Amino acid sequence: MSSRIGPSNPPRGAALRAELIEAGIRLLEQDGPEALQTRRVVAAVGASTMAVYTHFGGMTGLLGAVVAEAFSRFGAALAAVPASDDPVADFLVMGAAYRGYALANPQRYRLMFGLTAPHAEQSPPICDFTAESPVDAVGAETFEQLVGVVERMITGEHLRADPPRQVAARLWALIHGAVLLEMTGSLGPEGRGQTTVLVPATIDLLVGMGAPREHVEQSAQRARRTIASVSNTAR
Repeated sequence: MSSRIGPSNPPRGAALRAELIEAGIRLLEQDGPEALQTRRVVAAVGASTMAVYTHFGGMTGLLGAVVAEAFSRFGAALAAVPASDDPVADFLVMGAAYRGYALANPQRYRLMFGLTAPHAEQSPPICDFTAESPVDAVGAETFEQLVGVVERMITGEHLRADPPRQVAARLWALIHGAVLLEMTGSLGPEGRGQTTVLVPATIDLLVGMGAPREHVEQSAQRARRTIASVSNTAR
């Protein structure tokens, strides 16, 4: 028996709101941003078009909710990296989690950063990563995951004491750019961009910010073992 919700038993309240967001995410990944249309989203959950206006004020509000949920799941993926006594290795593992989330959810990732949207004016603004203090904006909590590990690297004197949020923004910019190039195939076959561009560039940037290269290389080895262990466990 199909579990699809039909017009005779539509979900209500918070459950319907969650269903609409999930349907938006699913349609986005399956068919791209063009699929984020009111009629297609409500049809996926067996609701009326009024549901989008009731719960989100319109399609713009639903789009913002989809982006917010995508960032929440992104943040959860980064937060899942366990802390060790080597914050540099932890950061590198977090970088692998970042890349993994983006490549596994490419349409979602592009929408999160406003790189694609059904209508340009509908793309919600995200967190200003260069701000001096946390702000209540989409992506802010996710960015704090990176700020936290940067603070640990600075406190442990692995990096010079630049403002943590600025350091985090530099590192995010590097990973973001490399991941986008990898998505387009501009860094060669799958995996090559990580080994020939992203990891070496990240190491060079950390060294440029005061980390001894030998120590970073050792941390990179620890990170590789952690990533391999997680990958093997997931199989």
